[in-house]
Amino acid sequence: MDIEDPLGPLDPGFATRFVRDDRRPPCQLYLISPLDVGGGFPDRLARALDAGPVAAFQFRVKDVDQHRAAALAEPLQRICSDRDVAFLVNDSIGLAKRLGADGVHLGQDDGDPREARAALGPDAQIGVTCHDSRHLAMEAGEAGADYVAFGSFYPTTTKEVRHRPEPVILSWWTTLFEVPCVAIGGITPANAAPLVAAGADFLAVSGAVWSGDEASAVRAFAELLG
Repeated sequence: MDIEDPLGPLDPGFATRFVRDDRRPPCQLYLISPLDVGGGFPDRLARALDAGPVAAFQFRVKDVDQHRAAALAEPLQRICSDRDVAFLVNDSIGLAKRLGADGVHLGQDDGDPREARAALGPDAQIGVTCHDSRHLAMEAGEAGADYVAFGSFYPTTTKEVRHRPEPVILSWWTTLFEVPCVAIGGITPANAAPLVAAGADFLAVSGAVWSGDEASAVRAFAELLG
């Protein structure tokens, strides 16, 4: 059951006011790995990171044990470290701690930001999936999350889509809160501009980069984000 937003509905004018707050830092690119990060993927990651500015990389694999996941992650973590790109682990606080990762991204069923903070320390970057819910985002912020993620804004084949927020949720969040927000879900260089205009601090991207030439895709995002 969706919990009603305690702040009430947005005023009608605000719903169409996609004016980015220039006091916030420029929007940045946040790459999410494909599920298959073996084989030649480390070389692809290096090419992507060398093609343009990338703020963070999220290591996201499924259905492998922690030992195998750690072995897959270690070369990718080195590539990120060499380029001063934050390396975050999807879902697993335990794996993030084992790797000494820069942070962890938590789904709604992956643990509490307070738990992650206790395990990973004060400098860890902790993000939380908030779907299309203002209430979940406020809860995450109160729990100490370093960023909140909204989506899926567009159709995507990366995961099942059950929530489709409107860009105005980014405007609402950035008007009221300093904690950064991440837009995720089916984002490409062709459809990202409204999300940037609405206030996204980061664009989380996977398929648009890894489904083709990763260097060209990153350069296209770099041109958009300026």
